[in-house]
Amino acid sequence: MPFVTLEDQSLRDGLQFERKTLPLAEKLSIFRLLAASGFKRIQVGSFVHPQIVPQMADTDEFVQIVRAEARDILVSALVLNEKGLKRALKCGLSRLSMSSSASNSHSLRNVKRPAAEAFAALIELIRQALGSGVQVSAGIQCAFGCVYEGVIDEEKVLEMAVRLAETGASEIELADTTGMANPLQMRRVVSNVRAAIPNLPIAIHLHDTRGLGLANMLAAHETGINLFDVSAGGLGGCPFVKGASGNIAGEDAVNLFEQIGVGTGIDLKALCKVVDRYEELLGRNLPGRMNRVITSRIISCE
Repeated sequence: MPFVTLEDQSLRDGLQFERKTLPLAEKLSIFRLLAASGFKRIQVGSFVHPQIVPQMADTDEFVQIVRAEARDILVSALVLNEKGLKRALKCGLSRLSMSSSASNSHSLRNVKRPAAEAFAALIELIRQALGSGVQVSAGIQCAFGCVYEGVIDEEKVLEMAVRLAETGASEIELADTTGMANPLQMRRVVSNVRAAIPNLPIAIHLHDTRGLGLANMLAAHETGINLFDVSAGGLGGCPFVKGASGNIAGEDAVNLFEQIGVGTGIDLKALCKVVDRYEELLGRNLPGRMNRVITSRIISCE
């Protein structure tokens, strides 16, 4: 059976801008539920200033706890600068995520740096991380479009991907940060990047802002991609992107691949328990579809 790997990022990308800050104990309970559902890759936080992103203030302690109790799971976190890298190395992480934007406007809003300057800093940060013996997933934000600039030059994305590959990063991630991709564009961009760096894994990070997330996921898979980021319940969003929504709901991605005979190693009903827990903690329904489908079936059968 064909197989894809899904990495849950709800504890980082999903929670980072939530107004309600979850205590460490609740984050740990979510992590354990994700692990029990079958995820083998989980991104648990980011090493950023706690005053800027209060939700991530306990990332150091969180990482140390989950690394000790879940040795069969690849735990990762996001790093943005040298201070964050030092914290991550101190926690003993073996894999880090780093990225910069293909959009100058988005880069200025997100990290207050022009895109070219931010990318040069990213290259140096990756080299420092690799020199310290950790693996790096190197990402390109706004690879498929920007709400502020519109169409992003595909040649620029290709050039960025090649340069990131040359640093020695273990994988390259293409992010549809603003949810503007369409399936035809997805096939074209991914195919070009794969042809340019054929020996390096490519991951796809999708936001479902315009409702094409699953269609884009399928299009990427049809070009040979088997590594995707997801977020339980579709949790997430970004204040630097107008109208931003969360990542593809993990439960919807699992259902998509199950329907076409592709394995994920994730138990759909167990994953829906994660969504239930998030909804209880946050006090609202999340946008993912399959949890509602499964819940409605249970109710109708009673």
